[in-house]
Amino acid sequence: MTPFVKAFFDDATFTVSYVVREPHGTACAIIDSVLDFDHASGRTNTDSADKVIAYVKAEGLNVEWILESHVHADHLSAAPYIQEQVGGKIGIGDNITVVQDTFGKVFNEGTEFQRDGSQFDQLFKEGDSFHIGQMRGDVLHTPGHTPACLTYVIGDAAFVGDTLFMPDFGTARCDFPGGSSETLYQSIQKILALPDETRVFVGHDYKAPGRDEYAWETTVGEQKALNIHIGSGKSIDEFVQMRDARDATLGMPRLILPSLQVNMRAGQMPPEDDQGDVFLKIPVNKI
Repeated sequence: MTPFVKAFFDDATFTVSYVVREPHGTACAIIDSVLDFDHASGRTNTDSADKVIAYVKAEGLNVEWILESHVHADHLSAAPYIQEQVGGKIGIGDNITVVQDTFGKVFNEGTEFQRDGSQFDQLFKEGDSFHIGQMRGDVLHTPGHTPACLTYVIGDAAFVGDTLFMPDFGTARCDFPGGSSETLYQSIQKILALPDETRVFVGHDYKAPGRDEYAWETTVGEQKALNIHIGSGKSIDEFVQMRDARDATLGMPRLILPSLQVNMRAGQMPPEDDQGDVFLKIPVNKI
């Protein structure tokens, strides 16, 4: 089955969100939504999410799932806001518990922060399947970038989050807590084992040198042949050496601290204080 895919590109975070719908029905899923956040002022707005919601309503779609490919470190999820507006169950990989335990300690969240994934409606593991109307989705656990990364294979389309980028840009970094270049290599092999004609939809694009337009759709065959980091049959040793050296030169994403605190809570802000105010923490020398 070939789902219809509508992409929404967020210029501020270079994130691509997707609405994936049945080809002959109204059921859909929303993948990797964005809550706009101004780092300087600490203010949020819902412009990006509202564009997705407006499309869903205009097309008369029924949102069954709001899916996260992983706990994003570069943007805040709008999943709770979208759920409030149009419904749908929020899903993520079951290794979210590993991420919650790691960053619950980093942010000194205390015992009141649940580390069991209960903030989400559904925790997926390798081999799980789900349905969007009559359309089946299958779950691949593809860690390496983070422990909880998933690839959602829906019909002839694979939504890979940050695991792979466009072939001319390469692959995800692996230097966050719980990341591993060896593990990422093995995860990517699962994706490359899909049929060559499988459409691959990436979670971000940054316009590789020499390319003037943003892009987010490729194929498994193109990734196998052309991906600059892992294509053309590169060995695990070649990949690990390249990936680790490259990661050592990268700075932290601008929104990593607010993003992690919010996204490990399924897009919810930390609890209000006694005055009804919400605060995000900035741990010093912890990441």
